[in-house]
Amino acid sequence: MDRRLFLRSAVAAGVSAAATPALAAQFAALTKVGSNINAVTGDRAAIEIEQAAVKELADSLRGNVLLPGNAGYDAARRVLNSGIDKHPAFVVQPVGATDIRKAVTFARERDLLLAVKCGGHSYAGKSTCDGGMQIDLSTLRHARVDATRRIAHVAGGSLLGELDGESMAVGLVTTAGTVSHTGIGGLTTAGGFGRVGRRFGLALDNVVGADVVTADGRLLHASAEENEDLFWAVRGGGGNFGIVTNFEMALHPMERRVVGGDILYSGSMVREVFEKYREYGASVSDYLYCDAFTASMMEGTDSMAGFHVCWSGPENEAEKILAPLRSLGTPLADTVKAWDYVELQRSGDSTEARNVAQYMKAGFINDVPDSLIDAIADGFEPMDGRTVFLYCQHSGGAIGRVPTPDTAFAHRKSLANMFVIVEWAKDAEADTHVRYIRDWWGQLEPATDGYYTVDTSDESRAVRHANYQGNFPRLLALKKKYDPTNLFRLNANINPAG
Repeated sequence: MDRRLFLRSAVAAGVSAAATPALAAQFAALTKVGSNINAVTGDRAAIEIEQAAVKELADSLRGNVLLPGNAGYDAARRVLNSGIDKHPAFVVQPVGATDIRKAVTFARERDLLLAVKCGGHSYAGKSTCDGGMQIDLSTLRHARVDATRRIAHVAGGSLLGELDGESMAVGLVTTAGTVSHTGIGGLTTAGGFGRVGRRFGLALDNVVGADVVTADGRLLHASAEENEDLFWAVRGGGGNFGIVTNFEMALHPMERRVVGGDILYSGSMVREVFEKYREYGASVSDYLYCDAFTASMMEGTDSMAGFHVCWSGPENEAEKILAPLRSLGTPLADTVKAWDYVELQRSGDSTEARNVAQYMKAGFINDVPDSLIDAIADGFEPMDGRTVFLYCQHSGGAIGRVPTPDTAFAHRKSLANMFVIVEWAKDAEADTHVRYIRDWWGQLEPATDGYYTVDTSDESRAVRHANYQGNFPRLLALKKKYDPTNLFRLNANINPAG
């Protein structure tokens, strides 16, 4: 019984490999603009983009413009959640910041609906669109480490595995999620949890500089010394303020060898598992990352509950630290062992072809009260033909010691990010599964305090705005300054109209 089987819904199919500039040029040569293009504005009004303008854009780029029917178009438009099947009017694949500036200017001047895709992990499919322009950053991937200054320079379309691989090669690390094919842009601008986050802070806490293409087509450097307001906003404001073309990330020394894996119990022990998580999660060492979960597979109705851990402290202390998690009885499986950190980071990846659809609800929890444990246990319903997964991703530690006003990310007091996912065969009827999650979430949500902006799909404007909590007034003012027409709206959107 391997936890990876239960993570299919969360990590799904890997994105396609980045194209080289030479390959991009070959694609560009195939882009034949034979007629005007039907498209939509940000408000979904139908418009027509003139043939000559699209061709002029394509000819001006070092990267490529892909139209429906071009090689690479379908791979570019697809996202992690295969239940999302949208068709942009065309896709721009930039190979540098100048290409992005030109594409953003083109979209702004025509009021085009604009989607930006990095890793494609938005469950709501916000990195693609119907009828608009999609900027696919898969051709903008690179990580370079300055070991002397302990800084990583990471291109805006990069996947987290590229950062992990380059930094750990010289004994350095920064917080970079738990799935190596996640895109750095969405993860870092929204928050950025990970297996070493309790020790080193969120990914966004480690950003020391960012190059951002704003809605007016400018390329601005944002740091504590330059464009300080934009620097504050992109660390938690998501994609609202522009497209980050390069991140500068602080790195930290860490042993490459860590202790990690899963301790799995029968699903009948779900209450004991979450009671232990409540007792243990808030007080444990910053060097321990510990998630709690319960899950069932699509094939059958058996379920399990357990812990996923990563201990990055001294290896000889791991057994003592993990003993309380093993005290619940004989586990069904215990896969905890010494790992190469980069290998552990890849352990939840999946590159298999899938034919499933997914739906998610999520929220932060500051505690695990009895009422929440009851709601988890009573509402969990395994069913043949669907996967159900409830996961609490560990927070606290260094994450919680950053004052809330210091970055746009507002949820510093959380113990964990709790999310529930349902997965079903793509061609099967969806309503039953979606309704089940919504009903269950209605029992879980009272224990939550806001939500992680990359995890949700159907929140209202009022809920989105309230989720930024005390940071919202400042974010709204900066949205009006940097994106007054709401060009960047396919995100946890801050509407400049208020």
